Parts: sequence; C-alpha cells; structure tokens
Amino acid sequence: MNEWLKKMVDKAKEFWKTSKTISKVILIGVVAVVIVAIVLAIAVPSKKVSTKLFNSPYSDENVRAQALTRLDELGVAANVDQDGYITIDNPDQKSKIVSILTSEGLTPATWDPFKEFYNRSWSVTDQEQNVKLKNAMTNKVKAALEVLDDVNSANVTINIPEKELFAKDQNPVSASIILTLNRSSDLLTNTKKQKNLERLVLTLIEGLNHDNLTISDRDGNVLNDFEGLEDATRLSIIEKEQKLRHKEEARLKAEILNHLQGIVTSKRLGDLNVYVEMDMSQKTSDKTIYSPIVRKEDNPNTPYDDSEIVDTLPISEQTVTKEWQGTGFNPEGPAGVEGQTPPVYSDNSNVIGKSVETGTTKNNVINTTHTTEITSPQIGRRSVALNIDGTWEIIKDPKTHQYKIDPETGNLMWQYTPVPEPQLAEFERLVRAAISYDVIRGDTVVVTNNPVDRSDEHNKFQEEYFKKIQTRKTILLSLAAVAIVLVGFILFRIISKEIERRKRLREEELLRQQQAAREQALWDAKDDAGVAVTMSVEESRRAELQENAINMAKEHPEDVAMLIRTWLMEE
Repeated sequence: MNEWLKKMVDKAKEFWKTSKTISKVILIGVVAVVIVAIVLAIAVPSKKVSTKLFNSPYSDENVRAQALTRLDELGVAANVDQDGYITIDNPDQKSKIVSILTSEGLTPATWDPFKEFYNRSWSVTDQEQNVKLKNAMTNKVKAALEVLDDVNSANVTINIPEKELFAKDQNPVSASIILTLNRSSDLLTNTKKQKNLERLVLTLIEGLNHDNLTISDRDGNVLNDFEGLEDATRLSIIEKEQKLRHKEEARLKAEILNHLQGIVTSKRLGDLNVYVEMDMSQKTSDKTIYSPIVRKEDNPNTPYDDSEIVDTLPISEQTVTKEWQGTGFNPEGPAGVEGQTPPVYSDNSNVIGKSVETGTTKNNVINTTHTTEITSPQIGRRSVALNIDGTWEIIKDPKTHQYKIDPETGNLMWQYTPVPEPQLAEFERLVRAAISYDVIRGDTVVVTNNPVDRSDEHNKFQEEYFKKIQTRKTILLSLAAVAIVLVGFILFRIISKEIERRKRLREEELLRQQQAAREQALWDAKDDAGVAVTMSVEESRRAELQENAINMAKEHPEDVAMLIRTWLMEE
C-alpha cells in the first residue's frame, strides 16, 4: 500500500512538472470548483437565522437580566435589541428555551402565547374559533412539555366549558395531563421541578388554576399535589372534592393508556375524556348479616362436598302439656238478650268434655355479623369518551415506488384507513376492563373512530421530503458539472498529446528528408568528379551520432520527445 501511494505521489509530481501552464490552471480550477461545491453543500443547510424568543419585549429590566443569566447558564448565545426583545441565533432551541423560561416565570409581562391565533377571518364562527383555540392550546402545551429533558411524551386533555350568563353558574376550566417520564428523570421527587412544570401549564392555559389541574405520570402518581407543603385548611370541601375527582380521573386515564399501550400508539389516541361522579358527604351504614352454621367442614381429600351446614343450632328446648276436663261454657250474651251462638254449638251446651294442649319452645342460635362503617368519599358513575384515529399512509406509484404527487395542488397524496368495527369493539372492551365497568353503577363507555386533522404533520413531512429532493438534485448537478470539467480536461490532454505526436512525426520526417538530400548531394558530387569523396572525421562522427539519434527516436519516441522538451525548457 505504501509503495502504491509513493508511486501515485511520484506520478503526480512528474505530471505537475511536465504539464503545461494551461493544464495546471485547468486542474486548479477543477479542484477549486469541487471545494466550493462541498463548502456550499455543508454551509447552506446549516445556516442559522436569529429569531425572537417572545412576541413581546421585556419592560422589566430585572426580569430581563434574570432571563439573560438563565440563558447564559444554559449555554445559549442571546442578544437584546433596542426595543427590549431577546433574540437567539439557533431557532431549533427556541421551543425548549421558551418552555424553561416560562416554567421559571421569566417571561415578559405582556407576552401572549396565542397572540397570532386571534387573527381570524369574518366567516369563522365563535364555536369554530373556540374549538381551534382549544386544539391550539392542547398542541402548545404538549409541545412545550415534550421539549423538556424530563418528559418523553405528554397526553394533554383540556376542558373549556361554555360561558354561562351568571358567574356563579360558570364551570371552571380544567386540565388533565399524563406524562411519560424518562428513566433518568427525578421529577417524582424534585418539588422545584414539579412547581415549575405546574407554572408552565398554568401560563399556557388561560383561566386554569391550581385546583383544577392534575399532572400525573403513567403510574397514576400526581406530580402537582402540594397539599402537604401548605396549609391543609386552605381548600374548601368543594375544592377538595374537585381535587380528589381529578386524581381519580387521572388514575383511570393512566389505566386506560396502559391497557391500550402496545396495541395503538399514543399519537392515534385523540381526546380521552374521563368523568367520575363522587359523593363527598359522610355516610354511616349499619349492616346485620345472617349466615348459616357450618357443623362440619369440608374434607379436601374427598372428591365431593361432605360438609354439614344447618340454618340454626338449638341450645335449649322446652315442652309444655296442658290437659283440661269439665263442663263446656257457652256464653249467650247479657240477660234477656238472645245469644248469637250457632245452633250447632247451642245444642252442645252443658256437655262435659276433655281437652289436651301440648307446646314446645326451642332456643336456636344463628350466625349474625353486624358491621358499622363510615364512607366518605363515595365514587359513583364513571363516563369515558375516547376517539381513536385511523392510519394515514402516503400513496406510492406501484411502478416507480415513488410517492404520488397531486398534479393540481402539487402536494403529496395521503390515504386514510379507518379503524375496523371489530377492533373498535375490542378497544371498548379494554376500556371497560380498565375502569372496572359496572352496569348497575350506570357507567358509560363510548369509543369512536373520527379522523384527526394532521395537516401540520403532513406539511412538515412534505417540506422535508421536497427539501431532500432539492438537495439531491443540487448535489447531482454539482457532480455532473465536476464530471464535465474532468472529461473536458481529459479530452484536452488527449488532443494535446495527439498534436505533439503529429508535430514530432513531422519533425522526424523533415530531418529524414534533409539527411537523404545531403547523402544524395554527396553521391552526385562523387559521380560528377569521378573521384572518391571522403568525409572528414568530424563529419563522420556527426553522421554517426545523427543516425544513432534517428534510430533511438524511432525506437523510443516518448523518451526522445521528453529530452527535447527538457532542452527547450532549459533554453
């Protein structure tokens, strides 16, 4: 390998020495074109443009100084313009930096996360605008949480109730967030991070307060429960009820997601709404349960049940016998009044008779269990509504195996495949198992299949796809230009060598003709004089050298040409 490399280096040096000036210029131009193409291919995609962190300037200099200090700790280069806006040079880090500064309360006082959202056309109704605002708020919170180092993915559910006429009838805004934490995260034990996370969510969701927000992980651990750190009496009974209810809803959501994990991706799970009715009133219940008495336990060694069970067990028994004998008494009512006794019994009056009465009294024992319990709170009906998105696939041309492009719009063509009905029924069965579905309790489970709007994801994929195609075309064109220059250089070298070869042949032919003319002149002089023509020693030596040179030029034309070129360069 070293010898081959050495030979290549020697040949390159020899080629450089023997090449003409125009050849060297062409070679230097080709190398320069290649270097410029490589530099442009590397530099152009990595070009960064400065961007503003927030859409509002910092009016408080102390907060701005703290934000700049925090950015310096994160190793982010930031600048402040004359209006008070903070800009950074890397737009890719903007989402993460905004999330960190928002969680730590270092945002401008007039910053509105949804300022650009309120620009709407006159044809959009308030209901459509509210739905769009809810979706934008959900995506904003989800993106802000997922850029954090401790969070792997987030499932965000926001409930924005309709506005009521009276403030006392207005239901509060509530939100439930389930996070999938990284293995190296200490978010479960770090109270500071938990408070920063809650502050981030409360900032991004307008009208939301601490009591109506539940942040938990997939195991059901609530991350924003700070009751133990504050005064336990600060919440009223209704607020405690809401907190417990949201905690139970978060636990049920985590159970549902764990049941569906591995079957369908979290991306396809749409709005997951869980509502739990909870009765916070304190109730005392007394129960008395009567059960049979087991006189003999079942023998497990026998293949049949040989136990003896009785309803009661006697502990005492008393038998009483009464015997009476005498005249029967037939009352007829007051004196002077006819009696009401039937004639049959009247005829038997004053008849002597005998009667015997026997009675038995038993005292039995039964199994009695009496329990007294106090229940609060009591969980009631559970309602679950889940929407599962189908699958989106890009249509490919079966012949070329390339993505199809719509000729009218110029966009990639997507195909939606809904979820089959049997699979939806299976999902509903899993959800019922996750919440311990009970018909008597009045639980309801609704699983639907409605397509989710993924225009943003499709546009982002399409933009990256077309960008890759454009980059590939640019590289191919650069390589084609370099190849054309190399081919031109090779053709130039071949034509130059051919011209030199033909020139050398003409020179050799001219020398040969001159030598032949000289020899012919000598022979003609000899014939005319009739005497022998003798050549001097110098001429003989010269003729011999000339003949040797001609022979060598015929045998080794390349070496002779190189020798002549060297002589010319020295002169």
